[in-house]
Formats: sequence, C-alpha cells, structure tokens
Amino acid sequence: MQEVSVIIPNYNGIAYLDGVLASLERQTLKNFEVIMVDNGSTDGSSAFVTSNYSWVHIIELPENFGFSRAVNEGIRMARAPYVLLLNNDTEVETDFLEEMTAAIHRHKKAFSCSAKMIQFHDRDKLDDAGNYYCALGWAYARGKGKDIHSFDKEEKIFASCAGAAIYRKKIFDKIGYFDEEHFAYLEDLDVGYRARIFGYQNWYAPKAVVYHVGSGTSGSRYNQFKTRYSSRNNVYMIYKNMPLLQLLLNLPFLLAGFGIKILFFAMKGMGREYAAGIKNGFQLSKKEKKVRFAFVHIPQYVKIQWELWVNIFRRFVV
Repeated sequence: MQEVSVIIPNYNGIAYLDGVLASLERQTLKNFEVIMVDNGSTDGSSAFVTSNYSWVHIIELPENFGFSRAVNEGIRMARAPYVLLLNNDTEVETDFLEEMTAAIHRHKKAFSCSAKMIQFHDRDKLDDAGNYYCALGWAYARGKGKDIHSFDKEEKIFASCAGAAIYRKKIFDKIGYFDEEHFAYLEDLDVGYRARIFGYQNWYAPKAVVYHVGSGTSGSRYNQFKTRYSSRNNVYMIYKNMPLLQLLLNLPFLLAGFGIKILFFAMKGMGREYAAGIKNGFQLSKKEKKVRFAFVHIPQYVKIQWELWVNIFRRFVV
C-alpha cells in the first residue's frame, strides 16, 4: 500500500510538468503514487506525461471543471491514507514528501499540513507560510514576500494552501470534499475552515520546501477572472461556515473589509468585477450547503472567532 498519493491538477500546464514530475522522481521517500488530473487541456499535457513519465496515473476530464472537481477526482482515486495536493507550477526539494508525511504523523488531530512555499524566481522570498482568514473577510498568505527564514517554526495555522498540502483522506469522508461550486479560489480555505469547525487542526510544516511559480494557470496575480471568483467565493464561504449569530457579530467588520476591497480593486480598474462577484456569491449561497450548526461545535466556533479577530492584527504586522 502506498503511503501518500500526490495529486496534481493540470490545465494547459505542459510548460511546468517536466519540472514538477522530475522533482518528484528524485524523492527520498519512495512509497508514493502520483495522479495527474487533466482538466481538458488542449496543449498535449497528457501525451507528454504518458511519453516521459509513464509511472504517473492520469485522469482525463473532458473539459475544464475547475480546481475543486479535479482534485476531488484525484482524492477518490487515491489508494493511500494521505493525499498531497501539488500545483503543476512547482518544484519540490528531494525530502519534500518525507517531511510532509512526517509532519502529519506528528499531529494526530491534523486534517492537513501546509508546506513552506518559496517564490520560484526569487528564492530568498516566501510565497506562502500558511493561509489565514480574518474578521474583515480577508484571506491572505502569511509571509508572502518576506525572507524565507521568517517562518521556520512548525505551528498551527488557520488553513493550508492546497498548492502544496497533505491531508488525511478519511477526514474528507466526514466533513465533505472540496466544494465544486468554488471552481477555483478559496476552496482550500473553505475546506480547512470546515475541518476546524469539526475540531481538526491545520499545521504549517516549514521543513517541507516547495518552489512555486505562481498563477501558472490563471496567468497573473490580479485579473478579472480571479477578482470575480475570489469575491464570489468569499461571500459563499462566509455564508456556509458562519452560523447566524457569528455572522451578525462579524457584520461591521465584514462591511468594512468588503468596502475597502471594492475601493482597492476600483483603483485597479476591476471594481465592477469585484462587486459582481459579491452579487454572485449571494446568489450561490444555498441552504443545503451550509455547515449544520451543532452545540458540540461551540468551543470550536469560539476559537475560530478569536482567531478571526487576532488575524486582523496579524494581517498588518506579521
């Protein structure tokens, strides 16, 4: 039996596949499988992998169903107790899988562990040291742009970045898989948030190092597609994961946070897209998708709420 299943979602990423797969071929941990889920690529990605990396299992989807659908297909096919999601525009250190599996073994209550992501083209700077969320409704990557040694401590985080994270497969069966309504963006924060409600933890594993190009599929950090889907999915995620009382408690913060974001994107010429995304988020919110409130989860809601407030401070000073 394999110890870990590595799942790589791909959409027209042929330019990156040799880098990520060659780095996996050099791993010190040998007991793993790799599943590439191709989202209807038209650039010959599947043929390239079949010709050059025949040991990779390929799932070919007929069209681009988005990140969430792709990784869910891979998770269901995975034969190992741990699944590791990895972006196609990455390269990993030789002990990456060994460090990731060791980290999740150390933390028995962990749903996930997130790797230290370093900028591919500027390897003195961090790309992500764990995902955070605050009461303003802002999601952010801790440490982005800072020195790579700024976050060397293994510690709890709000959620893991699914660009390079390992998960306990059996917990998906309890809390649900990635929400395919998201298509792309914030789906990893959503599933990590959901795990927190159920009493599980998410950890940052700094010894597991991955180099990330960034925006290898979407094309840029800020664009109309990303702006619209991010605001849409943010509204949807808040609705799903916050019970009514918590929503009311955070409403002043959320109004301020979304207002600031509208101004920010308006200055970039994308205010209309951001506002349209908010509208779409309200339209997307469905009662059957909301995490059912249970009194047994109240201690978790209290912990999460405290973090939402503390993370406002962290956003500006950490």
